[in-house]
Amino acid sequence: MLAFVRRFLNSTLGKGIALAFLVVIALAFAAGDISGLRPGGASSDVVAKVGGHKVHDAELTKQVQQELEGARQRDPNVNMQQLIAAGGVENILQRLVTSIALEKFANKVGMAVNNKLVDGQIASIPAFQGFDGKFDQATFERAIAQRGMTPAGLREAIGRDMLAQWLVSPTVGATQLPEQIALPYASLLLEKRAGQIVLIPSAAVSQGNPPTDAELTAFYAKNRARYTVPERRVIRYALVRADSVAAQAAPTDAEIAQAYRAAASRFAATERRTVRQVVLADQNAANQLAAKVKGGTAIDAAARAAGLEAASFSDLDKAALGAQTSQAIATAAFAAGEGAVVGPVRSPLGWHVLRVEKVSKVAGKTLEQARPELVAELSRSKAAGAINAVQEKIDGAINDGATFAEVVSEAKLTAQSTAPVTSAGTNPDQPNTPADPALARVIEAGFGAEQGDAPQIVQIEQDGSFAVVGLDRVLPAAPRPLAQVRDVVQKAFVAERAQQEARKAAAAILAKVNGGTPLAQAVAASGLKVPAPTPLTATRAQLAAQQGNVPPPVELMFAMAPKKARLIAAPGNGGWFVVYLDSITPGDASGDKRAIASARGGLGQVVGQEYAEQFAEAVRRNVGVTKNDAAVARVRTTLAGQGGAAN
Repeated sequence: MLAFVRRFLNSTLGKGIALAFLVVIALAFAAGDISGLRPGGASSDVVAKVGGHKVHDAELTKQVQQELEGARQRDPNVNMQQLIAAGGVENILQRLVTSIALEKFANKVGMAVNNKLVDGQIASIPAFQGFDGKFDQATFERAIAQRGMTPAGLREAIGRDMLAQWLVSPTVGATQLPEQIALPYASLLLEKRAGQIVLIPSAAVSQGNPPTDAELTAFYAKNRARYTVPERRVIRYALVRADSVAAQAAPTDAEIAQAYRAAASRFAATERRTVRQVVLADQNAANQLAAKVKGGTAIDAAARAAGLEAASFSDLDKAALGAQTSQAIATAAFAAGEGAVVGPVRSPLGWHVLRVEKVSKVAGKTLEQARPELVAELSRSKAAGAINAVQEKIDGAINDGATFAEVVSEAKLTAQSTAPVTSAGTNPDQPNTPADPALARVIEAGFGAEQGDAPQIVQIEQDGSFAVVGLDRVLPAAPRPLAQVRDVVQKAFVAERAQQEARKAAAAILAKVNGGTPLAQAVAASGLKVPAPTPLTATRAQLAAQQGNVPPPVELMFAMAPKKARLIAAPGNGGWFVVYLDSITPGDASGDKRAIASARGGLGQVVGQEYAEQFAEAVRRNVGVTKNDAAVARVRTTLAGQGGAAN
């Protein structure tokens, strides 16, 4: 797990300085969480200074929490402690500092971002668009308000990231490498190694006597963090859903009739056409083609004879056909009957010859036939209005200082409480019960609040449904009492002791092998009931194809000297592998153009990233960066206490 987190932090996404900031912003809004882009307010603890800019602990904390959510999208089991252990806080601070330094440097050399360009990027973010796919000001203001941001703050963040992208992109793009440099790496991929691997499992050695109370107590004290439950919170909430206002949302007969009259054209009888057309640049050629089709030649055959292809428009009404061609063509097509040849008709594209392949008549709907559709639409609209009215009333009460209990009582809502849950929404006392996705926004709001804060309104559904959320109490991170986890501790103690015994046995075999005894003979002489050594032959190219999923013993075999053996632990206290490397066959990619080209491509990405990192380092030195290690350590400690996974 820790290796996964390290790979994530050091991946292109994890190490990217400025190549995907705008995409990240858009994705974050779409996922409903961009609050990490700017701190909610000033902090008394400064973790770094970049030129004259101060980076506060609140901003760093938010960035780390956002990074954790990104890692959890790839592996839901990742928790905060693992992110911190993998150097997450330091890496994220470095990226944040680099982003600010790049902005300072860009300003220093006279670069600036046009406001219209920033506005264009904002308009392209899906979370700010209405149902028609276009930017909607009201949606924009509501989205950023829900996340505690201002338009100016968002524009500043996007402008900074655009400057960083402009600075770094040319550097990353400088990835040309000569063949002479790529050849040794291509040859290395063809290197072949042969060896043997054997597992000395913990189960094959003596498990020893049951641990004493003193041994368990000492083991528990040494591994207290392993049994620590992260911070939990009990969150109170009350739901207001569309179905709770269903009675108020039922439309009357008069409203249904009025809606039917307003949508008369929608429910009127219509016709639809399937049309084939050919577009020609010359009117005379179009006249000749139309004459052929009218004379009985198939329009496809006539088009091919002219070196063209006929296009088809299937089962469209007049408006849809006009949208795909032109209004004049749609009018001409709908004025003709089935089988008729139309045209030539002029458009900006040229001269159109059409054949009406099929005419479909769509019957209109009476009021009674349209009633179910209209009732559904009106009910949704009225429900949204009723929910908005309830929300405005509750919002007013909160602004007037009402408590959670007072709000719920006045609005006649049903209050509920979560179990003591972590920020991931799980209850450590019920580790097999997953988090309820329906309460994700409620949990997020609860962990964003402080004791004594006013209740919050949180949107939970697209139909306007919302929850009133209040923080009940906070349970700080603390280890479970030994008595409560005694069985778990005892199993861990026995497993670790067996792992140590397995290592002693594996070390004895290792000593014999490195002294000249064949691996199979050394294993047999140990007296342990273990499988015979497994022979293994592989190339570096085969390892590269596994994309980081190489078993540790195999990876070790490619980091050894020949005719030597080494040990590596099996995961989960499962024992120890003895790895013996018998031979190394060097690779030679001379004349293998495909292998060399592949190596050049892979190295180009690495070199581009290295250029970008060196450029960023030069910018940081030019601007001037200082870090407060003590403040960063306090952020790590605080985040470690928040946890993120049930134990």
